[in-house]
Amino acid sequence: MRLEKKFISAEYVARLNASPFFLVVDYRGMSVGQFNELRKRLRPSGSELHVVKSTIFRVAVQEVGLADLAGTLSGQIAIVTGLKDVAAAAKAVKNYQAEFAKPKLQFGYLGNQRISVEELRIIADLPPLAELQGKILGLLQAPAQKLVALINTPGSQLARVIKAKADKAE
Repeated sequence: MRLEKKFISAEYVARLNASPFFLVVDYRGMSVGQFNELRKRLRPSGSELHVVKSTIFRVAVQEVGLADLAGTLSGQIAIVTGLKDVAAAAKAVKNYQAEFAKPKLQFGYLGNQRISVEELRIIADLPPLAELQGKILGLLQAPAQKLVALINTPGSQLARVIKAKADKAE
């Protein structure tokens, strides 16, 4: 491999090591304006979109130790990586694809697990991470609130009975 390609491969190794996920996207047929618009839509999710030759990316993936992608990639591909939420990145790509019929998700990796297009669509339909965390927190707090109310009920009832007796005695 030439020195330039080794440098690019090392850059993608660093990106893959820093990102908990990557999505492989077929961007063929997109104009530069559309590509830049997709990049802009990915930015709020903390994700980036880069074009790379499949041979260089294959080498980077092997160096990271994820998988052997031989035969699954050809030509130039676009890779979405990010530091935050895979669901937000997948949702941005899915929504963009719904508007313009391009790009097409091919597959992805979350950790060491390969994710199919169908699974990526399911992940894209999930609510944002902050909303999911809020729902889980609400579920955890609900039983505690019920328990506090249950513990307080006999005491408050006893206090009402004593107050009613005191009011009646006066």
